[in-house]
Amino acid sequence: MTLVDLHAHLLPGVDDGSPDLQTSLQLARKSVADGVTHMLLTPHHMDGTYVNHKQDVIAKTEMFQNALDQAQIPLKVFPGQEVHLTDKLLDALDQDDILFADANDRYMMLELPHTHVPEYFLKNILPELQMCGITPVIVHPERNQGIQRDHSLLYSLVEAGCLTQLTASSYVDVFGEQITGLTQKIIDANLGTTFSSDAHALKGRGSRMDAAYRKLSDQNEDCATRYWQNAKAILNGDDVPMDDLHQIKEKRNFWERLFKGRQK
Repeated sequence: MTLVDLHAHLLPGVDDGSPDLQTSLQLARKSVADGVTHMLLTPHHMDGTYVNHKQDVIAKTEMFQNALDQAQIPLKVFPGQEVHLTDKLLDALDQDDILFADANDRYMMLELPHTHVPEYFLKNILPELQMCGITPVIVHPERNQGIQRDHSLLYSLVEAGCLTQLTASSYVDVFGEQITGLTQKIIDANLGTTFSSDAHALKGRGSRMDAAYRKLSDQNEDCATRYWQNAKAILNGDDVPMDDLHQIKEKRNFWERLFKGRQK
């Protein structure tokens, strides 16, 4: 069975993920034990701290694949980037410095600013990307503070044509019950596309792909199958339909409901 992980920081010594080759190989073994067979390596790019240029990532990915093969770790890796949304994004595209999830340059693993969803993204950047045939895959939207405050922002992104990558650890309580709850709401509203690990470290930030898929399969086997298929489709550059979208229902607390009732 093929299990694709589209977001992982296993490339050694390039960002806040694995610091060295030994750690990367250990993380790779754990990912394989977790069922992962194919992995997109996604070092941070243009996030204000790290810059990982396209050609550098390609070369380092080839060296890492050689190390995996020598260590007899059955994991196929591909060069990618976790591209941070910045006003330099379109320039980087023009300079051919962006890596995509697929060989056809169709799907971009895109990270929004942690604190909010910039208004200019929907109005300006997204239409430009779509005119170039590029579909953003919004990584870990459940951990974006703007989406946490206003769930309708995620609906707007997906309705406009974005895909989403939920973090497996977010779904199995690693980041706390509030993020777990929001991840569940995203799944229930059909606003999720697939799971990825966002693996960074041996302790606390590992794979957990198997646990997430098992939990989802217990709740909705068809959805789990769709997530698994969607990850392969993104890696292959194939179509990924997003149908029957719903707004995430907001739950007001007692005082908000009471105030609203008195206003009628």
